[in-house]
Amino acid sequence: MTIWQKINDFSKNEKKEQIIESIFWSIALPGFSQILNGRLFKGILFLVFEMVINVKANFNEIIQLSFMGQIDAAIAQTNFQWLMFYPCLYFFSMWDAYKSSGGGKSHFSYLPFVFSGFFVTVGIMYSTKLKMFGFLLGPVWLPMLGVIPGLIIGFSLKRILTSH
Repeated sequence: MTIWQKINDFSKNEKKEQIIESIFWSIALPGFSQILNGRLFKGILFLVFEMVINVKANFNEIIQLSFMGQIDAAIAQTNFQWLMFYPCLYFFSMWDAYKSSGGGKSHFSYLPFVFSGFFVTVGIMYSTKLKMFGFLLGPVWLPMLGVIPGLIIGFSLKRILTSH
């Protein structure tokens, strides 16, 4: 292996690490990745949107109650009109983080993000009624499960649309 091949491999690994880091910071809080990547205005905008939606939806309290198993109390605290904005903001912020850090170069690479946002939103809508194995999962756990079909359908559709 020549020195140029080693440099190229190092560069690819560094880029991959940057993409992964970007997505993880965006998972932690929408806007963090944008700030990390030097897009301050966009990052601050995402942070402000996230905080407004979070406060208006009572999201932190909903999360806390859900983790403590108090699903009925979590549902009672939920402002669904505001919470339904959260998945699209969240997944768009992740998509933007992924794309801004060098990912998303292949066709239709946005589809897993879009479909995850869609299914999480649908999960919010059904979170007061739909039971799984006899348990009401509520406005945190059921929507989180929506990521699974979102990723499966998004990646499958991407594969179908990009196959020749």
